[in-house]
Amino acid sequence: MIGASFLTILAMVAIAHGAFNCPSKDGQYEDSKQCDKYYECNDGIATEKLCPDGLVFDPLNRKVNKCDHVFNVDCGDRLELQPPQPTKKCPRRNGFFAHPDPSVCNIFYNCIDGEAIEITCTTGLHFDEYSGTCVWPDSAGREGCGVVDKKLKDGFECPKESQVDTRGMVVDHPKFAHPDDCQKFYVCLNGVTPREQGCSDGTVYNEEQQRCDAPENVPGCEDWYKDDDKKP
Repeated sequence: MIGASFLTILAMVAIAHGAFNCPSKDGQYEDSKQCDKYYECNDGIATEKLCPDGLVFDPLNRKVNKCDHVFNVDCGDRLELQPPQPTKKCPRRNGFFAHPDPSVCNIFYNCIDGEAIEITCTTGLHFDEYSGTCVWPDSAGREGCGVVDKKLKDGFECPKESQVDTRGMVVDHPKFAHPDDCQKFYVCLNGVTPREQGCSDGTVYNEEQQRCDAPENVPGCEDWYKDDDKKP
């Protein structure tokens, strides 16, 4: 049996180190500052835990797993969150997220542990990130929907013909090499909206492989970085 004096010492040490002080009842308790952090209390001992990235802790949730989507939880003053763990289409590993192109308001992504499922709203509806659902445009209040610039400043436009992969499947967001800059390339979002992208320093765009690559692997771009100081 642990003595009362020993428990008092433990409590004093915990307070001195800013650790969570458990209530008398075992359970899960929210952090005062961070909405996705909580404490599991057993016999007066607190274990610090984090919700999966993108979810936050709801102290009012009666389920065993009290981590839920942001739009379902009132975080109040608990405004801090853990650093994001983004993947290709997911700003955080879990949650519902708008399409990266602000003009595309009817498509969103349901991210589950970093895997994105693309969802299209029913015709006429827009995705509302504050409710995680499709709603009427006036309720979503999103700007720029459907306003798409089909031509970039340098004159590039997405080809009308769909690009297909080696399996004969249509490529959702086809890429194209820049005519003058080995480091740059174009992406056509949903095949129609052009965006200019760039490879990281030291690499160039390989149109054949559809990815950034070493200069020596791309004919015509082998010496792209040899005269680096002369580049604008």
